[in-house]
Amino acid sequence: MPQAPSAKTPAEKNAQHTPMMQQYLRIKAQHPQELVFYRMGDFYELFYDDAKRAAELLDVTLTARGKSGGEPIPMAGIPYHAAEGYLARLIKQGVSVAICEQIGDPATAKGPVERKVMRIVTPGTVTDEALLNDRRDNLLAAIAHVGEQFGLALLDLATGRFVVQEVDTVEALAEQVQRHRPAELLAPENLALPGEIGNLPGLRRRAPWEFELETALRLLNQQFGTMNLEAFGCSHLHAAVTAAGCLLQYARDTQRTELPHIRSLQTETTDDTVALDGASRRNLEIDLNLSGGDDNTLLSVFDTCKTAMGSRLLRRWLNNPLRQLTTLQNRQDAITALVDGYRFEPLRDSLKPVGDMERILGRLALRSARPRDLARLGQSLAQFPQIQRELADTESVLLKELLREVGEWPETVALLERALVENPPVVIRDGGVIATGYDSELDELRSISENAGDYLVQLEVREKERTGIPTLKVGYNRVHGYFIEISRGQSDKAPADYIRRQTLKNAERFITPELKEFEDKALSAKSRALAREKALYEELITQLNESLAELQTAAAAVSQLDVLACLTERADNLRLCRPELGTEPGLDIEAGRHPVVEQVLDDPFVANDIALRDDRRMLVITGPNMGGKSTYMRQTALIALLAHVGSYVPADAARIGLLDRIFTRIGSADDLAGGRSTFMVEMTETANILRNASEHSLVLMDEIGRGTSTYDGLSLAWACAHYLADRVRAFTLFATHYFELTELPQQCHSAANIHLNATEHGDGIVFLHRIQEGPASKSYGLQVAKLAGIPGDVLSEAQQRLQALETGTVDWGTGTGEGETPATQPQPQPEPVSQSPASPQQVDLFGAPSHPAVDALEELDPDELTPRQALERLYELRKLL
Repeated sequence: MPQAPSAKTPAEKNAQHTPMMQQYLRIKAQHPQELVFYRMGDFYELFYDDAKRAAELLDVTLTARGKSGGEPIPMAGIPYHAAEGYLARLIKQGVSVAICEQIGDPATAKGPVERKVMRIVTPGTVTDEALLNDRRDNLLAAIAHVGEQFGLALLDLATGRFVVQEVDTVEALAEQVQRHRPAELLAPENLALPGEIGNLPGLRRRAPWEFELETALRLLNQQFGTMNLEAFGCSHLHAAVTAAGCLLQYARDTQRTELPHIRSLQTETTDDTVALDGASRRNLEIDLNLSGGDDNTLLSVFDTCKTAMGSRLLRRWLNNPLRQLTTLQNRQDAITALVDGYRFEPLRDSLKPVGDMERILGRLALRSARPRDLARLGQSLAQFPQIQRELADTESVLLKELLREVGEWPETVALLERALVENPPVVIRDGGVIATGYDSELDELRSISENAGDYLVQLEVREKERTGIPTLKVGYNRVHGYFIEISRGQSDKAPADYIRRQTLKNAERFITPELKEFEDKALSAKSRALAREKALYEELITQLNESLAELQTAAAAVSQLDVLACLTERADNLRLCRPELGTEPGLDIEAGRHPVVEQVLDDPFVANDIALRDDRRMLVITGPNMGGKSTYMRQTALIALLAHVGSYVPADAARIGLLDRIFTRIGSADDLAGGRSTFMVEMTETANILRNASEHSLVLMDEIGRGTSTYDGLSLAWACAHYLADRVRAFTLFATHYFELTELPQQCHSAANIHLNATEHGDGIVFLHRIQEGPASKSYGLQVAKLAGIPGDVLSEAQQRLQALETGTVDWGTGTGEGETPATQPQPQPEPVSQSPASPQQVDLFGAPSHPAVDALEELDPDELTPRQALERLYELRKLL
């Protein structure tokens, strides 16, 4: 019986391929997760599965040229000069690319030209200008879990900003990841992650051994040239340090070079910031609207920064409000100083020509800076003296410190002006970057190459005079080079220093020592000039890197000046006021406005007051839909957030006590992919607020309990409001359509009723958007439905039902509520939407404390229940009713 052929080893399979494909397969084996851009002449080629994937992602042609190992080779290529555009498209889709370049000389290579992966481009390690959004940070992040702590490290490779922090719960970790929205996230393979993190498109699972504390400490100390991390305040944060070590090693592996611009580690703590969870960020639309776009957000209204790095810093400030009173007051003082005499206007004019220095310096450190980067750096530094003059006599402590860090750079400006041509090309590849007069050797080589024709004409004239041969010619051809040609009949007159180079039918060609010397120079002058220019460019980058740390400090200071000038301009043009900040708890806002809604309205915005203090911690807000409850709540949160940024706020006057968190539970949304209904999402977010809010928190809650049946929803809304007012004592705005909740202030003295008013006009309604004390007397539900276009027949029947409800004569037939049957439960009466709280037909669930459902509810301790247990108890309460 014949034996089956044995399987071939990988080495035997590889031996069947051509030498070039063997080289490619070895490189590809080292980068299985990345697309390999394999340089071949003027193209980057992709093969096999990479080619198929690239053809799909980039819409390029998939071909099959030639064979290797007996099989056709799937192949796709992109032009070398157009690679940036294709890379940008891949990075946006979360795809990483290994750039494999030719490092050998094709003229001397035996076999395939030597190639090597020079860098790996990933979504989180992009530094190329064309691949980045200049107004948004591009972050690489890593998370680790050590003991009871979760560590988070963040690196902006384009600028060198390196941040670490620790949190003690996975929910807090998810909050921080959502705040920073990294382009790429590294996590151990064995770490379980919640859906908010585990479903991120940029998640990269790494081997557990990459998250070792000892390795991390060695890498970080080596990077910063330190013995320990005490100076950075994170030596005790083992989880954060572990994450930082993995992140740093990943950055080194992808860049294949040193990272000198990463020179410090910033430690953030949650005690210094106002925390916002993911839901609150979405609801407040800080820099993303509810549709995921940039329009009509707080950032879109406030960002008038003149520089890209200023815009990025403003985005960070808005997403990371502070609780550091001194820092906030210094920012306010700076804005006050700049608004005085409109000093912000000439400062902003001086900032306008400043380029994106932070990212230019990042590319400088990675030695990937292009000629135009250096030109923009020089132009930016040239603006610094003017910036200094604009603020020379400022009294602001912060502005003085920033001016000191900005400094002046006359020597660097002069160096760049001497070294670079006025408008350098995009790349150094073809030369033309270094200015004439900067280097004498380069000037000579260029002169030889550019003036060869003039030299030959002059030589010909001289030789005719010297030899007396009028037909003598000086010429050149590619085979024999430069020559002096004399007709055969006069060749005997050639001087003794003429050396015969070629004999023709009717002429003789000669070379002289002088012409030979010129030939050697001329033929190599162009290539030598290019090589010299590239060497000078590298020397220039090295020279600039000697001041890298100071230049980075100056760039960071300029970005702060830009943000402060931007906030001053907004304060002036949007009629903002300086809020009074303090440690005394509470919010007292006079004529507050929503900064975004105000900008999109054609009509004047109706401003409203709010007063939250120690004896008035909850406001129960009632009033009609579309009356402005949500706008009123959100504007309060945004005013508080802006105050914690150090900005002026949209109000006539404001006093803000420092907050620790801002929570919002507004609107309805589901998570069908995660198996969560709208009501479950609402309850999950509510549970997060009830468990994590404190007496220093601001809580916005809108329409709690509306996602379930009337009795369940009303019970939950009452219990949540009572818990917040009595137990948590957070500063709370509680909007509701359950008029029964307007009786809460009778039980909780720290609660009060307010409402947004409206008035009827004929069959219609006019919203006045004005806050008044006390509960609303009417819901205006039918009028709002009419505005929405509900058919008249439906409105007519609804009006009849409403009248029957108000007289107590309603007959609901045999219909049942969801999940209920007439045999097991009485029919729930619909909410009396048009009744005042004092109406005799009002359903008073809480006037009969002997009811077993109420007794069971009072015995509940929500802090002791899991979400599943809470749902089970809800169903039990429904049965008791």
